[in-house]
Amino acid sequence: MNIIRSIQNRIFEIRGERVMLDRDLAALYETETKALNLAVKRNSRRFSKNFMFQLTKDEF
Repeated sequence: MNIIRSIQNRIFEIRGERVMLDRDLAALYETETKALNLAVKRNSRRFSKNFMFQLTKDEF
């Protein structure tokens, strides 16, 4: 139950979408943020174009 609550606390609503930050996903998968982002870029054809976006300074 604690893992579910932990994940729920890491979901944010940004631009009308429910999202998780890359650092939180990396922690969930027990990897570095840089490695997660690199894996997504290398396998971009597996993800839809709106799978990820970069936050503006104000959104951060």
